[in-house]
Amino acid sequence: MNEVVGRDDLLLLTLDTLRHDVAVELAAAGRIPHLARHLPGGAWERRHAPGSFTYASHQAMFAGFLPTPAAPGPHPRLFAARFAGSETTAGRTYVFDTPDLVSGLAAAGYRTVCIGGVGFFNKQGALGDVLPGMFQESHWEPGFGVASPTSFEAQVERAEQVVAGLPADQRLFLFLNASALHQPNWFHLPGATREAGDTCASHAAALEYVDRHIGRLFAAMSSRRRCFAIVCSDHGTTYGDDGYTGHRLAHEAVWTVPYAHFFLEPSA
Repeated sequence: MNEVVGRDDLLLLTLDTLRHDVAVELAAAGRIPHLARHLPGGAWERRHAPGSFTYASHQAMFAGFLPTPAAPGPHPRLFAARFAGSETTAGRTYVFDTPDLVSGLAAAGYRTVCIGGVGFFNKQGALGDVLPGMFQESHWEPGFGVASPTSFEAQVERAEQVVAGLPADQRLFLFLNASALHQPNWFHLPGATREAGDTCASHAAALEYVDRHIGRLFAAMSSRRRCFAIVCSDHGTTYGDDGYTGHRLAHEAVWTVPYAHFFLEPSA
């Protein structure tokens, strides 16, 4: 990462609430072709989330604690704050001297931009301003939120505008929190109703919806130079699993998340 930072643009895309089992099933079945073509080996990596809900998980990720490989470690991290005694900081880790990765990248000359999704990014109260407040520039509007059936395409359009407005030599760190997977998501499944509510099937349909528009995001982020992309879930969720519904709880479906990182090469 010491070669990547300062040379390439950076994208962190969190597919909020995406379950690992659903992501794996759709990739294997060819139902998310635009995402799958970028996944190493065409498959998601199985990892453990750093938190069981959005706020906790993103606070950890912005401190350099991305989802951890679901196998015995230690696992060297891509990014880490300088911290004496860290067992996951290695020679290939990008080490920053600020409290969080966002300000660390800003200090390295990056334009840091947040395109929010779920309520913790809505800037409508003190708590909703904490995470976007880390960035030099942040965007949120109701059309990006969980209640919008067109949230992801609206977020992608804003990302395209951000990229287009930057000077050619300005490096970019773009963070996008995709809200489409989060409940409510029933409206992404043809024939589903509000009364029937959300299910794993509507969750899967939401991921297919994201996949239909993700190519535009990847194209924008690689339009100026190579981009290093991290795509992952911040946590999963339950739909009646063992009697549980939702997240912010200790269940395998919540703690196990899909993860991938890869380069997006310039189309030119």
